[in-house]
Amino acid sequence: MQGVTYEPTEEKRRTVRAMSGFGIPQEDIATLLELDPKTLRKHYRRELDRGSIEATAKVAQTLFQMATSGENTAAAIFWMKARAGWREKQEITLSTKTAKQMTDAELMEVIDRAQPAQLVVDGE
Repeated sequence: MQGVTYEPTEEKRRTVRAMSGFGIPQEDIATLLELDPKTLRKHYRRELDRGSIEATAKVAQTLFQMATSGENTAAAIFWMKARAGWREKQEITLSTKTAKQMTDAELMEVIDRAQPAQLVVDGE
């Protein structure tokens, strides 16, 4: 229906903002609303932009609360890796000898050198 003025409703604005926040592609949102993608972008630009930002902020807030509560070590480690530059340091030692060719002392040295992964800040 070319020439007919499109009027967005508040309900559709909420739907677009929510779907954008969930990461639904604009083409799919337009299909659901039975709109051309250009019409969607023209009438719902703010909802498309803000939906994604608001969803990311909410997830970041939840992750931050989990990381700082002291109850979720994995969240704290993720936060430090993603935001503070921490990384896991692994050392790999190569040997030309098989375990059968090593003496007990050499095997014990290899075992003693083996350490669990450690988190370190880049540059240290």
